[in-house]
Amino acid sequence: MVVLRYLVIIITYIGLGLGYLPGLRMNRATIAIVGAAFLMALGVLDLPTAWGAIDYKTLIFLFGMMVISANLAASGFFQLALDYTIRRIHSPFGLLVVLTFGSGILSALFLNDTIALILTPLVVGITQLLKLKPIPYLLALAGATNLGSVATLSGNPQNILIGSFSGISYLEFAKALTPLALICLTIQVGLLWWLYPEVRSLRPYLKVKPPRYHVLKPLLVKSLLITSGLLVAFLIGIPTAEVTLIAAGLLLVTRRLKPERILQKVDWDLLLMFCGLFILTEGVQKLGSLGWLSRFVHDPLSILGITALLSNLVSNVPAVLLLHHLIPHPDTRTWLLLAAASTLAGNLTLLGSVANLIVAEAVAKQGYRLTFGEHLRFGLPLTAITLVLTYFWI
Repeated sequence: MVVLRYLVIIITYIGLGLGYLPGLRMNRATIAIVGAAFLMALGVLDLPTAWGAIDYKTLIFLFGMMVISANLAASGFFQLALDYTIRRIHSPFGLLVVLTFGSGILSALFLNDTIALILTPLVVGITQLLKLKPIPYLLALAGATNLGSVATLSGNPQNILIGSFSGISYLEFAKALTPLALICLTIQVGLLWWLYPEVRSLRPYLKVKPPRYHVLKPLLVKSLLITSGLLVAFLIGIPTAEVTLIAAGLLLVTRRLKPERILQKVDWDLLLMFCGLFILTEGVQKLGSLGWLSRFVHDPLSILGITALLSNLVSNVPAVLLLHHLIPHPDTRTWLLLAAASTLAGNLTLLGSVANLIVAEAVAKQGYRLTFGEHLRFGLPLTAITLVLTYFWI
């Protein structure tokens, strides 16, 4: 029985790392749920314990941010922001800089995967219109959504988790990590400038018309007002889960949009995966399987290293869920280190973050290929530099 329990855990985490299980039609959400169910079937957990392991605050925060992002997307906000940018940028290097910082800042305010999903087809369209090679700009988008999301508790799912576990306020988190995110974005621009000579040009390109889009002005105004209020509430310290749910609730009161148009944009797979991971991690802890890992978590350097390694082996959210039980001194500095390392490590390989995979799939549909090797040529030095910077910054 014991061997079977450990086998379930090993296969589940291999599947979470790969994103699938060979021969089966399963994604990370179903793998996490099935793994949790098998642990219950094998007597590791009972149903009340599994239910109690689910962190509802994290799920509410994630759901609320998805509803807010869906309303902004439906209103045309992201296309409008991109249009505004294109009309004022007139060179390949200018486009690279604005794309990097624009997508980074948007990712800090909203979920990074959402920003990658919305902006990828727009960036592909723009580079085709301007007859530019899309790969460096898509690498900029993927990298910036990870780097920018380091800055705030609402930037990515693992930061939301850490906010829930640590109790660090939104403002305190942002004050500590926003400067780091901005420096990392600057490093990314320099790295792409070095790797891709074609983006260095300051020559103005021919003016083109941006892709057509439709703006729903009443929804745009309403969404921006509520989002602004939400950000103010974050900054003055109102609990993030509660205020995010209230903001989402206000946006769902509408005469213009059918509910399914917004609810279809909610990433239910991600929410389901979180439920499975919470239960799975509780099961792993009950088996005492984390003891061997604790020897690698004793100082900032080891925490940085093991977080980066696990984030690329089993993905960053499962890594945070595993490691938060092992942190010897759960102070603010250690939580910040865990947040930054788990996010920045996502840039290491093409498989390191969902944002990378979104970009890779989108560019493949356009007939281009972002290979593992080409991403690694960019991701390896970027991750190494930003992790070293993180160690000395935090």
